[in-house]
Amino acid sequence: MPVQPTPSEGSSVTPGAATSDDQRVWTPRLVLGLVSIVLLLEVLAISYLMISTALPFIVTHYQTTQGAWLLTAFLLTGAVTAPVIGRLSDMFGKRRLLLVCVALAAAGCLLSAIAPSYGVMIAGRALAGFLVPCLFLGYSLIRDVFPPKAVALAVSIATTGMGLVAVPAPFLTGWLIDDFGFRSIFWFLFAVVVAIGFAILVTVDESPLRVRTTVDLVGAVLLGAGLAGVLIGVSFGPSWGWTAASTLTYLLGGAALLVAWLVSARTVAAPLVDLDVLRRRPVYLTTISAGVAYGISGLFAVLLPMMVMVPGMLGLGYGWGLSAEDFALFQLPMVIAIVTGGLFVGVLVSRGIAPRLLMLAGLSLMALGMLVVAFNHSEKSTIILGAVILGLGQGMSYAAVPNLVIEAVSPTLQASTASIVAVSQSIFPAVLSVVAFTVLNNSHVAMVAEGATFYDSDGFKVAFVIGAIVSVVGALTALAMPRRASDEIIETTGVLGAA
Repeated sequence: MPVQPTPSEGSSVTPGAATSDDQRVWTPRLVLGLVSIVLLLEVLAISYLMISTALPFIVTHYQTTQGAWLLTAFLLTGAVTAPVIGRLSDMFGKRRLLLVCVALAAAGCLLSAIAPSYGVMIAGRALAGFLVPCLFLGYSLIRDVFPPKAVALAVSIATTGMGLVAVPAPFLTGWLIDDFGFRSIFWFLFAVVVAIGFAILVTVDESPLRVRTTVDLVGAVLLGAGLAGVLIGVSFGPSWGWTAASTLTYLLGGAALLVAWLVSARTVAAPLVDLDVLRRRPVYLTTISAGVAYGISGLFAVLLPMMVMVPGMLGLGYGWGLSAEDFALFQLPMVIAIVTGGLFVGVLVSRGIAPRLLMLAGLSLMALGMLVVAFNHSEKSTIILGAVILGLGQGMSYAAVPNLVIEAVSPTLQASTASIVAVSQSIFPAVLSVVAFTVLNNSHVAMVAEGATFYDSDGFKVAFVIGAIVSVVGALTALAMPRRASDEIIETTGVLGAA
């Protein structure tokens, strides 16, 4: 059905309509509202880093080999719920849905903080995944309720702010883990999310914009359950047996649900993912390359702390028994490289360099970084070099994504395209981490000591090579993008219209 914007009672549909005076200066409440939104986006950025660093301590405590699910559960929730939350926010208000997401994420952090078992820990991480939709809800609220003349500056501050935590975050993470244990990470996130939610409640106005649309809940359930089923089957296949009834049930059942989701997406009026938009060449190539970039960075974030924090005395050919605070110093050069790569893209795009070339360069650097670490991870200097190369490529790839979306589609399709790309950015890291750990658990377990699983050096080599191969595929995808995406869109739109 057609989407028609309608104002809520007594409101206008003009962005920034929450104020009656477009010339309004920055008030203390407006500043506090912006700070609240920026801090929430900072928490989203820092949570992934903190959990990745705490991963070796968590899997040792719960004596599990399924560490990838700490990130996979978080990302799957974000991937499936983001389009649904977006639709609901258009119908009932962006601030309202933002607060709902904040409340659910806070509950997830609390559940993980007190989790008596690994299953409960994963359930908490899945709830915490409601932080993911907060990213676009925050930007949308700024666009809708800030004075028009303040929107550009506010968005710029919010975007810049997300990079400010990059440098101090590893040190905060190290201090919390080393001095208070891994549970302190979740207590910290819980307290901060609750405080930010209260700040948003009292300082940010509700958006006056409303849209009449439908919500594809069936599509969300089918996609989420299908992906979860396949990933569970892949994860536990090595321990259950690949021909076991439980493994086949999850694999085949998940695949059937994914097929059902594809059929559903072709029949409902407002599908979770618009397949007509997705099948356009610039869109699906952008979606794949963006997903690969996020997938590789997620995989590296999981593997790196598990490798360097292992005690060297075990004689596995890697590891120096670094503490969490030591790991912060180890990680710092990579973080600086990520920020540098993002700034580099900003400068080059403004000078007319095509985003697809920057994505190509970024993914090529990520492949090179993976290979450097794959073939020599017995020396700190080589790992740091590989991490810096990969970090530079990561920063470039991340910054290229929104520019590719802007270039790939007309303004009227950018919102729907961005939601499709966002799903890809969550699904790829979720899937790739599970695949890598499946390989490690299947044939590269070196020893199990006091419930902790340690992998042999060849296992990490294989995992990093997998990442490099996927990066190359992403780079080739970027290379295949049309040089003038707008021409491709006009042609494709004409075909669709004729059909």
